[in-house]
Amino acid sequence: MSLATSTAWADPPGVIFTTELRQQLGATLKARGTGYQPRTEHLYEDGRPKFTNRLILQDSPYLLQHAHNPVDWFPWSPEAFAQAKRENKPVFLSIGYSTCHWCHVMERESFESIEVAEYLNAHFVSIKVDRERRPDIDTIYMTAVQMITGRGGWPMSSFLTTDGKTFHGGTYYPRAQFLGLLKQIIKVWNGDRAGIVAGADKIAASVQGYLDQTQAAGKLGSDMPEIAANQLVQRHDAVHGGFSPAPKFPNEPDYLFLIDHAMRNGDQMLIDLIRFDLQTMTRGGIYDQVGGGFHRYSTDNDWLVPHFEKMLYNQAQLARVYLDAAALTGDAEFNRVARQILDYVLRDMKSPGGGFYSATDADSEGGEGLFFLWTPAQVKSVLSKKDAELAIRLFHISEAGNFEGSNILHLSGAADVVAGEEGLPTESFLQRVDQIRQTLYTAREQREHPGRDEKIVTAWNAMMIMALAQAGQLKGGDPYAKAALEAGQFIWQNHRDSKGNLYRASLEGRSSVPGVQEDYAWLADAYISLYDLSDDVRWLDRAHTLVDNMHRLFWDETNGGYYMSAVSTADVELTPVMGRPKDINDGAVPSGNAVALNALARLARRPSSKDEFFETDARATALLAAFAQAVNRRPSAFAYLLRAAQVRRRGESGPLQYAAHGGVKTSAHITSGALVIDLKIQPGWHINAHKPLSDYLIPTTLETDAGASAWDLVDVSYPRPIRKTLGFQSEALALYEGTVRLTAQVKNSQNNALTSPLLRVKLRLQACDDKICLPPENLFLQVPVH
Repeated sequence: MSLATSTAWADPPGVIFTTELRQQLGATLKARGTGYQPRTEHLYEDGRPKFTNRLILQDSPYLLQHAHNPVDWFPWSPEAFAQAKRENKPVFLSIGYSTCHWCHVMERESFESIEVAEYLNAHFVSIKVDRERRPDIDTIYMTAVQMITGRGGWPMSSFLTTDGKTFHGGTYYPRAQFLGLLKQIIKVWNGDRAGIVAGADKIAASVQGYLDQTQAAGKLGSDMPEIAANQLVQRHDAVHGGFSPAPKFPNEPDYLFLIDHAMRNGDQMLIDLIRFDLQTMTRGGIYDQVGGGFHRYSTDNDWLVPHFEKMLYNQAQLARVYLDAAALTGDAEFNRVARQILDYVLRDMKSPGGGFYSATDADSEGGEGLFFLWTPAQVKSVLSKKDAELAIRLFHISEAGNFEGSNILHLSGAADVVAGEEGLPTESFLQRVDQIRQTLYTAREQREHPGRDEKIVTAWNAMMIMALAQAGQLKGGDPYAKAALEAGQFIWQNHRDSKGNLYRASLEGRSSVPGVQEDYAWLADAYISLYDLSDDVRWLDRAHTLVDNMHRLFWDETNGGYYMSAVSTADVELTPVMGRPKDINDGAVPSGNAVALNALARLARRPSSKDEFFETDARATALLAAFAQAVNRRPSAFAYLLRAAQVRRRGESGPLQYAAHGGVKTSAHITSGALVIDLKIQPGWHINAHKPLSDYLIPTTLETDAGASAWDLVDVSYPRPIRKTLGFQSEALALYEGTVRLTAQVKNSQNNALTSPLLRVKLRLQACDDKICLPPENLFLQVPVH
């Protein structure tokens, strides 16, 4: 009997489903088809699941993993809380995600246990939430757990009153401890309900107070970026890299801020810190030396032993980190790593439609990390004798191993150093290593793969679009550019409802959960990057639409800032929660409000109507003011927001800048020892020439950024101007229109070609239309020299 033709399964222990619900679950199970593999130990001999619950109806891989537990799970819904009130039961809320190792452990130990399930079903209403689909719910209840226990993590285990208020919480519990806790909670629930309610009210008030963080609008201190950078440097682990002891996370928002800060001011100590950390991470086991891409974090101080799951958001952010660092330092290894990350994503994480999957699991073949481990014998079985000997030396593969008797591959030094030790030219050495990596990858593909979470998350796809668009502008970047544009179109076509509002995620073409604020912010920012990549104004129009919808759905009209969830979302209105959070502090990803500021700041500098510019700029001003006092108190906790504030004040770092509200686009590069700056001036605009023929007009000038560059410009050549009479002056003026080019010879002022890989220049210009002139603008460009 096949799963496609049978619906013979039992209700969860102690539960009797209605006929209507059984028919709905049965039809859904049947529609899964013959290839469907129930994830449960409770199977009939022919492979059919013994139990099926409401989670079979969901479009979340994590919830579907629990669809055949004997627990009577509900998704987050008004129905669950209504049943809790009707039956006078407490709510058990379990929050996790599909690639979470300890979530799997608790499932096997407790949620697959008939004894535990019977007790939960008899005494609780049990709710399962995928934190990646509902980050707003996760934030609320994680805040409560951290207040109660002083720590947090997943799986998150919370116990709620019938009105959604936490009265007890924790994370992973071993089976015996969990069952004992359930019994103790029911004892107190039945014996001291008033005490539980009073305690829950206090916790809810504390959570709401923390989530609100309401304060009067303020002004951001001009020295906050410097203070934040100094605070991060003070926390830095000078021995191992990173900003904390184990477990060590990549902290991408911090590095994106620090690289941007160093790009602008040329702080050599900071550049050295960034170079050391990124090299250390790349050479450790946190980086997949065979397949490319980073694992989520390292469990030790040496970046050697990772938690083996791979998240899309890590790949997207770290690709940007390494691309930026390559420009900052001139280190070719960083560009190489960035390309390996992106190649991994395009090869292993890309859906047929062009979107990107969320993650791969830490576990395979019933064990953590087995897919990624090697023994000397395994290496020798797939490589030639000579290559095997090199691989064993290169990746430090031993008989004893460094992880449960096997080896996590890692490197000990820079490619040129190791090549010298091997007596090979660096380029030949790298080609040989690539061949070894490819052979090991091909052999590894025959192993049982870790599970892959194939939901497509809007915000995480937008992060990847930004990384791909950035790589797409480099030499040989056409495959990345193509993938970025394809993914951008996929999300626009498939992740919007009939009203144009975003969905948070999709699975197998199904979407049901509304997008949260970060989805709008990240996608708007990504579409700005696609505009820069393609010059296609459609992407700018879409970015404007997204920020308009973000403002309508999420803006706090009273205190400023953007909420995580929309007030009109049905289950937020009908399902009790303890607060309405704002995503303010950076974590594994930048905060949603920081990303919104970045998108608004960038959008205000691109071509738009005057009304669009003033509205976008006003929103950015109000957003920055809403959190200025919090940032002034703890600047390093808001690294990405400070980075965005710099974008708003000075434009983006790097070789691309906009002026005149997008009326002028400048892009710079160096070729054959000469700086080339191309200016694309929109119709209706002009800029004053280097000699504008009028004393009161500001000339266009190009010079090095004083104090921040090791290079000099000589023989600056300005284009031939045109002469034109404009409405505000009777005499002819000399000006530039259309596309013009400035050039200059680049000379190292310190007579050392290795002094700095960046040329920092200041382009001063004044843009006018036929009626008025805008104030003069200084554009600071950082141009890679090598």
